[in-house]
Amino acid sequence: MFQTLAITTTYCCMMQNINDITSHIVEAITDKKGKKISIIDLSGIEAASTGQLVICQGNSTSQVSAIADSVRDKVFEDCGIKPVNYDGYRNSQWIIIDYGHIMVHVFLPQYREFYSLESLWNDAPINNIEDLD
Repeated sequence: MFQTLAITTTYCCMMQNINDITSHIVEAITDKKGKKISIIDLSGIEAASTGQLVICQGNSTSQVSAIADSVRDKVFEDCGIKPVNYDGYRNSQWIIIDYGHIMVHVFLPQYREFYSLESLWNDAPINNIEDLD
């Protein structure tokens, strides 16, 4: 019961502040020099299990882990929200962070290309953020 309440509370908070949370996620990614950030809006797709995907990449397993840690830390510090779940730290080739209405995917470039999430959701609006360098 307590876990369900926590997940429901997190989900409700996220619905109210999705754009604010996404901006904190993007800032956390850029703080660790994450590249090729894409935001996919799935809110108009009935079969989607989440409302938004944030996808980025790092150049090494260490950087992928650092980006994921930065996202988790920043969203908690600035928004008070912990992820519902996360996975992929064991090999740090693809780490996913689940915030309920937002899912963050941090890839190594070759795994991002192989899984090509953007092409799976090409019927949804995609916002590509320019790299800062």
